[in-house]
Amino acid sequence: MFFDSWSGMIRVVVVGVTAYLALVAILRVSGNRTLSKMNAFDLIVTVALGSTLASVLLTETVALAEGVLGFTVLVLLQYAVTWLSVRSQAVSKLVKSEPVLLLYQGEFLTCEMHRQRVLEAELRAAVREAGHASLAGIEAVVLETDGSFSVIASDDQPNSALESVQIPPRPGAEGAG
Repeated sequence: MFFDSWSGMIRVVVVGVTAYLALVAILRVSGNRTLSKMNAFDLIVTVALGSTLASVLLTETVALAEGVLGFTVLVLLQYAVTWLSVRSQAVSKLVKSEPVLLLYQGEFLTCEMHRQRVLEAELRAAVREAGHASLAGIEAVVLETDGSFSVIASDDQPNSALESVQIPPRPGAEGAG
């Protein structure tokens, strides 16, 4: 129950070190995008890589070569999906979510905050983390596709950083004009 044999222990160490080195080599070859901040697809690949590593390490019926092939297949799939998402808007929309505006010109967008399950306290913390003491100087807070918050300070420049984010109409602005 606690110890079967030294050969099993040695196998775990040898296969563990070898599988780890193979995984690091595969990730290095696949490029920085594989190791970037995660969206949902990246998380799935990461969990699958961990599961594959655990299977190779702890299941004697799974050969090291099969595990390395599993790593390679997962990383190649991740590479293919990211390659396609860069070249196809449809694939990109399927794989990645859109950034979401949660605070705009000092006003919390509560409907979107509820939809995204974000608390007001989390937005205030993101503003503080960005080095701002007040919401008054904040143009927007955006929930990015990787789950992080971007805090955009107010300035006199056009909202070029907000171009990819849908800005809701101001209440009462529909009839004014």
